[in-house]
Amino acid sequence: MKMMSEAMTGAQAVVKCIKLEQIDKVFCVPGESYLDVMDAIYDEETIELVSTRHEGGASFMAEAYGKATGKPGVAMATRGVGGANLAIGIHTAYQDSTPMVVFLGQVDSKFRGREGFQEVELDQFFMHISKWTVEIRDVERIPELVQRAFRIAKSGRPGPVVVSLPADILAQTTEMEFGPISRKPRPKLAEEEARQCLSLLSSSEKPLIIAGGGVTASNAEAALLAFAEKMNIPVLASFRRHDVFPNNHPLYVGHSGLGTFQSLLQTIREADTIFAIGTRFSEVTTQGYSVISPKQTIIHIDIEYSTLGKVYPPQLGIVSDAKEALETLNQLADNTALPKEDWKKWAEERRTVYEQVTFIPKMSNSDKVDMKQIIRTLQEKLPDDAILTNDAGNFSAWLHSYFQFSEPKTYVGPTSGAMGYGVPGAVGVKMAKPDRTVVSLSGDGGFMMTVQELETAVRYHTPIVALVFNNSMYGTIRMHQEKTFPERVIGTDLGSVHFCELGQALGVFSQRVAADADFEDALSKALDSGRPAMIEIMCNPENISVQSTITELRNAARK
Repeated sequence: MKMMSEAMTGAQAVVKCIKLEQIDKVFCVPGESYLDVMDAIYDEETIELVSTRHEGGASFMAEAYGKATGKPGVAMATRGVGGANLAIGIHTAYQDSTPMVVFLGQVDSKFRGREGFQEVELDQFFMHISKWTVEIRDVERIPELVQRAFRIAKSGRPGPVVVSLPADILAQTTEMEFGPISRKPRPKLAEEEARQCLSLLSSSEKPLIIAGGGVTASNAEAALLAFAEKMNIPVLASFRRHDVFPNNHPLYVGHSGLGTFQSLLQTIREADTIFAIGTRFSEVTTQGYSVISPKQTIIHIDIEYSTLGKVYPPQLGIVSDAKEALETLNQLADNTALPKEDWKKWAEERRTVYEQVTFIPKMSNSDKVDMKQIIRTLQEKLPDDAILTNDAGNFSAWLHSYFQFSEPKTYVGPTSGAMGYGVPGAVGVKMAKPDRTVVSLSGDGGFMMTVQELETAVRYHTPIVALVFNNSMYGTIRMHQEKTFPERVIGTDLGSVHFCELGQALGVFSQRVAADADFEDALSKALDSGRPAMIEIMCNPENISVQSTITELRNAARK
């Protein structure tokens, strides 16, 4: 193994590791405990330090950057306080399988264990929401351990790694040795496993592919498309992984997430064989583990061995990179007798159901906002390769139910359900993909949690378009509240905020829309402004979800 050796400080070694990974953005709120690292970045022309308004925003930006590039997103914060604020993005990366490396400044080594200023056992604090945590105590081991951090973040099921850096070691100088940059391992299924997979499929009458984030992470979208077309098997996307398969394709039959129509979930229930690839069968995808039954045959392919059988015991579980698996299966399928024509009819039936529930008749309301018309306008006016991010909230169900993602890697949403993700997520994506149109969708509750990052977008000349759907409530929780405790409203009403005026104060193009007839013009102006933009969309609180109003929820709860 060829090693590179240089004399440098601990901080310079950290930055050298980031540079070797070809990462050009580091997101942070500055802190005195890692000023040496910031100063080392000052001297590194290939890396830009993005200083945000809150550590939560920094971690969301880094996580979204990781999703958009496939490289580990890098975030930094100071000691216990900064780390605690940053934790939401680490948790999001963990549940979303996003590569991420977090550097946290730590108390000087000689002060450790005395409850020093802002001291927390950072490696232990983050242990349960990270793939690996480590505190570096010897300066000469920085290259070894930081390069290991990047390797772990990228390998297998990707995820976050947290590195604790005592302030004193960052200024120390020593001879540093750097190893080669690790390649992402891509385990491949054996030919015998592939034959077993096709054999199990051959006895199926109604097979269904459920595709998840592992497809995106391995750049397997084209291989999945080829496999589905070759086999005539319908494809359903797991929660917030809509872009794994073109939604306008005849074999796409919807997604399973929050607020999914029952007729689409029936596709899962009716399938006799489920071919799951790159999905962990999350609580949301499985609708609270309710739509898959023991009578169904499960073929599960995932890059992480511990995912197999974690929820459902598969008849065939295979550890493999999704792209490697699909390419092998594509080669074998040509010479394997399968009931492909019989499956075509099943796929057509389920596609018809999908088209029936997702069709939006075109109309224009001059006196109110119809969320479906907002989504229709986005569909018509945004380029096919535009990237959408979203926050947590009921508003996202309209996006999930009606927007058609036709291109791969055009959707970035947190499967963790974290509020506040939309705006900073969009900033991180736009910085990763500056030539793409990037639009975020947020409810007023989540929007207020990270609205300050619009100023970050202004400062770094990052022209995103942020949509905020304002109904002056925590809508998702209000929906559950009305289902369980009808009319006993507590804690879910919010005050009136004029987001348009707030946006103007933050320096972004801002416009308020109270009718969907006005949205198209507002969107055109926002896209043409060439600067960060925000459109505030005034929504009727009664229309709380895709499928129910508040009145309907109350009436149903009384029965």
